[in-house]
Amino acid sequence: MALLDILEAVRAALFPKGGGRLTPWLFLLPACLVTGLLVLGIVPLLDASLRTLDRATFRMGETWSLANFVTLWERPVYAVLTGRTLSAAAVVTGLTLSIALPYAWLMVRTPRPWLRKLLLVSLFLPFFIGQVVRAYGWLIVLGQQGLVNTALAGLGLPTVSILYTLPGVVLGLVQYMLPFAVLMLAPAFTAVAEEVELASASLGATPARTFTHVVLPLVRPGLVAAAVVVFTLTLTDFAMPAIMGGGRNDFVANGIYDAFFRLSDPGLGGALSIVLTLIGTTIAGFMLALFGLGTLGYVARKGQ
Repeated sequence: MALLDILEAVRAALFPKGGGRLTPWLFLLPACLVTGLLVLGIVPLLDASLRTLDRATFRMGETWSLANFVTLWERPVYAVLTGRTLSAAAVVTGLTLSIALPYAWLMVRTPRPWLRKLLLVSLFLPFFIGQVVRAYGWLIVLGQQGLVNTALAGLGLPTVSILYTLPGVVLGLVQYMLPFAVLMLAPAFTAVAEEVELASASLGATPARTFTHVVLPLVRPGLVAAAVVVFTLTLTDFAMPAIMGGGRNDFVANGIYDAFFRLSDPGLGGALSIVLTLIGTTIAGFMLALFGLGTLGYVARKGQ
């Protein structure tokens, strides 16, 4: 709080009457700085991706070429990695949002304080546990001698083998991404006045129709933002495929790691990194262009 007070005092001294038209740009400045740092980090990757590795000396070539990108195109393994990553990211996004929507709505709308506290604690508790620890926790729960199979065997039911499969990776990623989606959807639900739902119910709409035709269109900005965040985070995930996939269900991020640290080929790793960045950026931009964030247009109209 003391730091915020100092910053506010500095702001008041520099701009006693407020930032005026500069205010939106001042708010965007931190995001622009972070984006600039990310772009600067991509520059060495792009440079490495255009240089081929000399296997005789294990040094990067002096001239630029597209040989690494041609290698990615010609080797079927990278097409398999890309297809698996994209399909898993789409499935994880759909499953995560289908769970996060009712969770966020119940957390915002429940009149019971104890239930709201329980949902909040359940939501924030995973943030105190690292992703790797959570992945190993799933190994304990879903292993052949894990809690689930032990319970199934005790009931006389057949055991399940979900570890080291793609569904197991998806399960771990859904559990990991759920808090992010809920945190982005909860403010969107909070912004929708409860009276809107009551008015819809008074006109004869069922709770399901109210949620589908009234609430969902109003929370679309939060829904789109949550979808973009979950999809892009899943697209670049490394730990869950590496641990829960057992080395047989790798994503593109695992291929990048192998190129850098197992094949010792920075050019191939850089090319794969650039391709993954382009794919993620293109899909995220397409989603935002297709569905929009809603509030952006409102802010633009207000500023005119």
